[in-house]
Amino acid sequence: MRIIRASDQSFVPAAHEDPKNPGVRKRVLAQRDELMVGRVQMINWARLPGHSTFRSHYHEDMEEVFIILDGQVVMQVDGQEHRLGPGDTIFIAPREVHLMANLTGSDVNYLVVGIAGGQNGKTVVV
Repeated sequence: MRIIRASDQSFVPAAHEDPKNPGVRKRVLAQRDELMVGRVQMINWARLPGHSTFRSHYHEDMEEVFIILDGQVVMQVDGQEHRLGPGDTIFIAPREVHLMANLTGSDVNYLVVGIAGGQNGKTVVV
């Protein structure tokens, strides 16, 4: 598991932009060598309703990358709790048991990207 806090990452000009006057800036969350080797299994925009939790589970061969868009959540990974807010990113390795709890009364939106190593990211509910 690895966390990137939005407050620790700066926006930098995209490679195709004029560095002195960029039209777009980016925040690099991960580069190829930092991700599991495999195929993108899915890219989801997900919504977790207020004060709800998704079921504790793991994936046999899939790394998941969660990017919190709004709200406040607790991500529990192998029994350890991590508070995340807008712009924070967490990388969940294969077989790490995880669940997410919404700490607010409003829906939390997040993006999740799954990278599978060959077994199509089989999910196991615990």
